Amino acid sequence: MTRTQSAKRRELILRSAVQQRLLEPDHAVLAGFVDLDGVLASITKLRGAFPASLNVMHTVAAKANCLVPVLEAFSRNGMGCEVASPGELAQALAAGFAPERIVYDSPAKTRAELAQAVELGVAVNADNFQELERMDSILAGRASDSRIGVRINPQVGSGDIAEMSTATLTSKFGIALEDDGNRRRLVQAFQDRPWLTWLHAHVGSQGCPLELMAEGIAKTVALAEEINASLGRRQVVGIDIGGGLPVNFTGDDTDPTFDEYVERLRAYAPALFSGAYQIITEFGRSLLAKNGFTAAYVEYTKTSGGRRIAITHAGAQVAARTVFMPDSWPIRITAHNPSGHLKEGATAPQDIAGPCCFAGDVVAQARLLPVLEPGDIVTLLDTGAYYFSTPFHYNSLPDPAVYAVRTDPDGDVKFDLVRRAESIQELLDRTGAHQM
Repeated sequence: MTRTQSAKRRELILRSAVQQRLLEPDHAVLAGFVDLDGVLASITKLRGAFPASLNVMHTVAAKANCLVPVLEAFSRNGMGCEVASPGELAQALAAGFAPERIVYDSPAKTRAELAQAVELGVAVNADNFQELERMDSILAGRASDSRIGVRINPQVGSGDIAEMSTATLTSKFGIALEDDGNRRRLVQAFQDRPWLTWLHAHVGSQGCPLELMAEGIAKTVALAEEINASLGRRQVVGIDIGGGLPVNFTGDDTDPTFDEYVERLRAYAPALFSGAYQIITEFGRSLLAKNGFTAAYVEYTKTSGGRRIAITHAGAQVAARTVFMPDSWPIRITAHNPSGHLKEGATAPQDIAGPCCFAGDVVAQARLLPVLEPGDIVTLLDTGAYYFSTPFHYNSLPDPAVYAVRTDPDGDVKFDLVRRAESIQELLDRTGAHQM
């Protein structure tokens, strides 16, 4: 089988990491890698998918990879940032995003959080009618540069993964557009609040077909047109279309593409491209997932019930979604020898298990791979979003090191430390030992 350029680049990065002792069998058994060259290429594709004539601000969803140096790379390349907590807001500011290029989305914003956002001039999307009433008191007698919008739930249905679908009939997010009386209440909300000028919708992400996502945005744009017509003025000036483009976890191809999504949006919501509305996007996984991987050493191998099992250092602590929902979040695994070269030889079905002390800590079951031995390395592909960047602290396993990767003009791989491996003392401090 012909290997893709992406596969060759990953192997080059892995071999370089071993050579530079960023991976080492006794003291650096697990690490994450973010390919910044790939991230920049993804940003370029996103920008190219939307007509240059439109007023579009592309933001990266901080939740996808909240590591400040990674976010800083997006800031440095002209992106904005979507945040959903006080911590993510602080991370975005630390990464250098100007407040006017930050969008605050959360279903549970406190008064203090809203007041801070308004004071800074951060854009805010209110989640519900009660939050709009809270904003009334916060904005009373106060000028703010914040763009204020309201999130609607277009109630277009669910994709293949219910947990990733946010526009279902009973979703916790936004104001349910089709619930009795809500459309009228939304028009009145804009009538009563001249500062309310944006609409926001996010249909879902992984498992959601492009048509479902485009249908949700179409209903949002139609509501904007209805509000403006009812009020006799163009009060709704912007549409935040969220993010959520699914990622192909079965191969190196990018499928679907940003271009394909924009084609669906054109078909379903042509008014979005009329130039009458500013647009914000909030993509995360689709910008980052395929531009990162996790590498872990095989510590032991065994056979149980006739099944080969490789015990590795990558499990639920860096791949929680895959471990707990393996059918919805399967990931690709590659096997490498201790030098980082792709392993060859006889293959066999093998479970790739992690270090956590529960039976389900398995990232791949019966995966056909070259037979693994202690000291080999496995890589978990397409994990640049959500995996190693937001570890799960089960068994008090320390957070792994994360490195940003660039290639210089000579083709040499350069690593920058994004997050150092957590020491045992830092783990003790995090778990309260310093309070004793």
